[in-house]
Amino acid sequence: MRATVSKPLGAALLALLLVWAAAHSRPWHALEFKSFDLWTTLAAPGRGPTPVAVLAIDEPSFQQLGQGWPFPRGLHARLIDRLREDGAAAIGLDMVFADPAADPAQDAALAQAVARAVAAGIPVVLASSREKVDSASATLWTEVLPLQPLLDAGARHGDAGVQPDDDFVVRQMPSGPGRFAAVLAEGLSGRPVPEGPPGLIAYRGPRGTYDTRSYYQALESGLLPPGFFRGKTVLVGRSALTASELQHAQADLFNSPFAALGGERLFPGVELQATLLDNHLQGDRLRPVPEGWSAALVLLALALLVPASLLWHPGAVAALAAALSGGTLLLSWALFSGAGLWLPPLLPLAGVLAIYGATALVAYATARRRARQTRAMFAQYVPPEVVARLVAQPELLRLGGEAREVTLMFTDLASFTTLSEQLSAEQTVEVLTGYFNAMTPLIHATDGTVDKFIGDAVMAFWGAPLPDDRHAEHAVRAAIAMQQAMEPLVAGLRARGLPGIHMRIGLHTGRVVVGNVGSEQRFSYTAIGDAVNLAARLEGANKAFGTGILLSGATAARLPAGIALRALDDVVVKGKTEPVRVYTPCDDAEACRLSQAALQAFHARAWDAADAHLQALLARLPGDLAAERLRERIRDARALPPGAPWLPAVALDKL
Repeated sequence: MRATVSKPLGAALLALLLVWAAAHSRPWHALEFKSFDLWTTLAAPGRGPTPVAVLAIDEPSFQQLGQGWPFPRGLHARLIDRLREDGAAAIGLDMVFADPAADPAQDAALAQAVARAVAAGIPVVLASSREKVDSASATLWTEVLPLQPLLDAGARHGDAGVQPDDDFVVRQMPSGPGRFAAVLAEGLSGRPVPEGPPGLIAYRGPRGTYDTRSYYQALESGLLPPGFFRGKTVLVGRSALTASELQHAQADLFNSPFAALGGERLFPGVELQATLLDNHLQGDRLRPVPEGWSAALVLLALALLVPASLLWHPGAVAALAAALSGGTLLLSWALFSGAGLWLPPLLPLAGVLAIYGATALVAYATARRRARQTRAMFAQYVPPEVVARLVAQPELLRLGGEAREVTLMFTDLASFTTLSEQLSAEQTVEVLTGYFNAMTPLIHATDGTVDKFIGDAVMAFWGAPLPDDRHAEHAVRAAIAMQQAMEPLVAGLRARGLPGIHMRIGLHTGRVVVGNVGSEQRFSYTAIGDAVNLAARLEGANKAFGTGILLSGATAARLPAGIALRALDDVVVKGKTEPVRVYTPCDDAEACRLSQAALQAFHARAWDAADAHLQALLARLPGDLAAERLRERIRDARALPPGAPWLPAVALDKL
């Protein structure tokens, strides 16, 4: 067992090593990003729990105000006053006022508006930024702060910078002290925002999820109802897509995670800050699970799939791999949507697929090698159908069997002993070889299995090892074709001046045990049971009825109406009490009718009617041995003394 496990286990570990190497590549991370975007798109509620209003500096604002970028700071002062008068809870300007305006009065107006808002208890937060300065010896980061008069007026500042991933989608929560959204959240709640471990952004929805209005609407009276901003945190920032000024200034726009399912591609930075503020206030940022979780899922898949690949059917192993893959996706989704945890599904999913692929490849190679060995070992001794079954189910290569309903055939060559006395041993083998070569393909063509050759006899059955719902029909059609194939063989013998032979066939349908029977050193695929004995007896009974094919009522009952049968008699097998009606194929419909009528009259003890039917049958088929035998039985029955016991069936061993 240890050697058996080593190959799939080694292949699985090698596949996992390749997955681990791929997990450190940029394309891998890009796929992980897309899985995050997909979960975000599916899980986003479409609304934020924090009352936030976004004032977007957009194309309509440029058109209505007739101003270029940057706007005069007096406009921002008017905006702050309007928000203060309307009862805003907090104001965040996602803009960096680092350089003095050309007109100092503009800066003074903005500082005075900030001071009035702060005096009214409304926190005002301005954006700051960090700039990288590369020199020959080092890289320095410089903090770019708002103008000191604005800070002296009571404004606070926070770093509005974010860290987009390679595809320019922002997924990581900005870390470190003094972040713009965190400072704004502190101003609203009155307490510091705890740093906590690094997290991921819990997006509320695509662009426009927060109530977004154009910048100019807040300046012009009557465009928004009084009290529109009451109790809301108002964020002001750029949101233009086509304005040349913003394009030239590299507008504050990022790629949106909601583009994964065809949503709008761009996401304004001001709405991103609104999302970050919401995350801080609600404390529901997404937390990555420990890295060991993915490794644990991969190890679980390894522990399940490797033994399963050795013990289960390939379809069941594939179903298990599919279940593990689906379970990984469901677990990742449940943690994301229900617990705020991010379990990247790509690594465990790729691990499951890699383990399954590796073990399936090993199983396939092993099955191919075993199939070649099986074919080489058995192809010379058993039918191709049996070989195919053994290849498909190698567990059958053991002693034992299964109960199955089959139709059995026994054949024998009458007068072959007389013929063989006139032939040399080589000629006898030649005749038998020609006979077997003619019969075997006809059996195989109807999905039959040639069990064995016994001298000049053939034993075959239908319905095993491959299931066949029409096994009785196929057996009878094969028997008819075999009798037809005897004609050229007999003609060839007569042309050589040899005596003719004819074949007798017995058919019976019943339950037997089919399987490999024998010793550990030598066994064969065969059938065992009473049904086998009856089929062999019926073959010999052809001599008494003068027929070439004799089949039981059990076989006849399973035949379609297209195969015409003639009922001959009822027989009792030795050791049994129930009679068996026997039939032979017959294309003469009138002969079939007369035989059936004669038997019915015979069973009813209507001797005269039975005899009349038989006479009509003999007139149609002169010398018919089966009719003659039934007439003899009528004469014997008439000769019985009154009250003497009488049975309508005849013992098969007396025929």
